Amino acid sequence: MKPIKRSKLRIKLGTAYYRSRRYVEWYFGGTRFAQKQSSTVLPYKVASHKTPLLRKLKDVDMWLQHNKIINLKIAMKRLNGIIIQPGETFSYWKLIGNPNRRKGYVEGMVLFYGGFKPGIGGGLCQLSNLLYWITLHTPMQITERHRHSYDVFPDSGRSQPFGSGATCAYNYLDLRITNPTDRPYQLTLQITDEFLIGSWNSVVPQELTYEVYEKEHRITQEHWGGHMRHNLLYRRVWNQQEELIDDQYITENHALMMYQPFLKSENEVNEQQEQA
Repeated sequence: MKPIKRSKLRIKLGTAYYRSRRYVEWYFGGTRFAQKQSSTVLPYKVASHKTPLLRKLKDVDMWLQHNKIINLKIAMKRLNGIIIQPGETFSYWKLIGNPNRRKGYVEGMVLFYGGFKPGIGGGLCQLSNLLYWITLHTPMQITERHRHSYDVFPDSGRSQPFGSGATCAYNYLDLRITNPTDRPYQLTLQITDEFLIGSWNSVVPQELTYEVYEKEHRITQEHWGGHMRHNLLYRRVWNQQEELIDDQYITENHALMMYQPFLKSENEVNEQQEQA
C-alpha cells in the first residue's frame, strides 16, 4: 500500500464517476431505504456512546474543529430520530445529502491522502465513526463501511480499538446499516458543550450484549520505507445469563501511518516529566 499520488484531474474525474454510479444505484437499485423520522423516542436504549468534540491535534487549527461542530449540527437534523424498520437500510449519505455551502456547511477538517485540509462539510467523519461503533453493539448488520486508509494522528486517550471507525466521502464512501430483525431501531443524536452523543433505541430491551475487541494488532515496516498498521476486529456476544454464545469476525484494517511509530504519546511524556 505505498502512497499513490494522483493528479487533480484524475481525482475529479474519479469522484464524478463514482458519484454517478451511486446515484444510479440509489434510484434504480431496489434497496428499501429508511426515511421516516420521529420526535417520539422509542422506549428502550440498546446502545450508546459519546465522543469529545474538541481535541488538541498536532498542526490542526482549532477553528477547524469549531467549524466541525456547525457541520455536525446541520447533518444531525437529517439523521436524528430516523427509524429503521425491519428489512430497511440506513444510508448515511442518502439521508444527509450533499454537504455544501448552500445548506449552511462551512470549512472543517477533511482528511486527504494522509494529511488534512480545510473542506466544506469537514468533520462529518466523527458522526459516521460514532454510528459505526454503536451499531456494532446491536443486532443490526453493517452492509457498507469503508476503513480509513491512513492513520494520521497518534493514539491519544483512545478508548476504542484502532480501526473502529468508518470514513465517509459524499456519496460514494457510504455507511449503510440494514435491519434484519423483527423490530424497529431508532437513532437519537445530540450535542452538548463537550460531546457528540448517539444511541440506538428500540421497542424492547436489548437481549444480547456485545464486546468489540481487536486481534493481531501489529505495525510493519514496508519495503518502500514507510510503516503500516494492521489489526482484526471481532466481537463477543453474551446472552442475558452472561454466557458467551458467539465470537464474531467483524473486519480487518490496514492503514498507512503518517507519523513515526513507537513514539510516546503526549500523555506518557507528561507522566514521565511529573515523575522525574
